[in-house]
Amino acid sequence: GRISTSVDARIIGFHAHIIIWDDPINPQQAVSPVELSNTNRWMDQTLPTRKVDKEVSVTIGIMQRLHQNDPTGHILEKNKSNVKHICLPAELEGYGHTLKPPSLAQYYTDGLLDPVRMNYNVLKELQADLGQYGYAGQMGQDPTPPKGGMFKVDMFTVVDVMPPAHTIVKTVRYWDKAGTKEVLEMGKPKQGQGARTAGVKIHLLDNGKWLISDVVTGRWGAVDRERKIRAVAEADGTRVHIYHEQEPGSGGKESAEATNTNLSGFTVFAERPVGDKIYRADPYSVQVNNGNVMLLKGTWNAEFIEEHRFFPFSRLKDQVDAAGGAYSKLNKARRAGPIGR
Repeated sequence: GRISTSVDARIIGFHAHIIIWDDPINPQQAVSPVELSNTNRWMDQTLPTRKVDKEVSVTIGIMQRLHQNDPTGHILEKNKSNVKHICLPAELEGYGHTLKPPSLAQYYTDGLLDPVRMNYNVLKELQADLGQYGYAGQMGQDPTPPKGGMFKVDMFTVVDVMPPAHTIVKTVRYWDKAGTKEVLEMGKPKQGQGARTAGVKIHLLDNGKWLISDVVTGRWGAVDRERKIRAVAEADGTRVHIYHEQEPGSGGKESAEATNTNLSGFTVFAERPVGDKIYRADPYSVQVNNGNVMLLKGTWNAEFIEEHRFFPFSRLKDQVDAAGGAYSKLNKARRAGPIGR
């Protein structure tokens, strides 16, 4: 007989000669410490007791790597002698070090696990969609967290003028909101203050590249912040779609509703971010590192570039977060095809 179930679903009362688990956690759940903890606890405390003969009954696990502490990482960290690990990255050029056992390399074709379904062009597209760290986990089976240098800032191209209007497919402004008013000390902004509000304006061009034309940052109380967001929207015009983050909880919901009301007459969306700032910036970083993101020359350039240079260890992350959010909206437009300017 066979019984199919899922994490946290009914399993008590059943015992198996063979237990097979397949992808017990998905990419979205993998960015949640709570989901990771619940899944690993279920793997540790529930599954092992569900064997007919605990000495010889076999457990087989199958999954793509999603996080250092995903079920595979959690099990391997125990260094148990009775665990056999088979690891098959999609390509050997960048991830041959993850192949286990190494003798399996003989079954690869031109360094590819599946040259028919996942050739190098397909893998390049997947890297653009998944981001460099998402790709490293799901395709390379090496979910290593960033250790700095996430953005190759020398790949930013600064341009002097805007491209012709007919080359712009879509434009969005994305706001990463904070409600902290700036504190002055001796007439100057006090050092070491908290997060700022940042609004990044990005254009998707018909050649598949992205142009960041304006960045607005500041520390304002809630009332002044909403005034600023409204003023910027009026300057941008109604053709620019506006997105802003909705923080968790009732306070975040009320703040999002206030911003939507404040931007009456514009196309505006509140968005609940998924995952941490590193996870959200990952796909955007791939395009920066491939030289596909341009900056319009402006006084904001230097500070914007420096924040990217040290991300994710930069003291402030609001500009990167807003830029990554804006990119994600334009990337969806790119995949869907040209839409109204």
